Amino acid sequence: MDKHIVIGVHITERVKQAGEVQKVFTEFGCQIRTRLGLHEADKRTCSPNGLILLELLDDDSQAAALMNALKAIDGVEVQSMVFDHT
Repeated sequence: MDKHIVIGVHITERVKQAGEVQKVFTEFGCQIRTRLGLHEADKRTCSPNGLILLELLDDDSQAAALMNALKAIDGVEVQSMVFDHT
């Protein structure tokens, strides 16, 4: 692997957008190496916002396609980090 591609997916209304986001994750499931979901929750409340971190396979075109599909969903923000090992 020449690089790590990590994307952050910020979801502003988890309950409303979770289905659409999950469809994209399923479509690109073979490109996702690691998935970590973060949101604030306690016994009384669950945050409507969420943050998901994805580590992707080393494939720039598939990473771009995944990011574009997620960006097309209202209320979803996507940012990326690339760590080169060359």
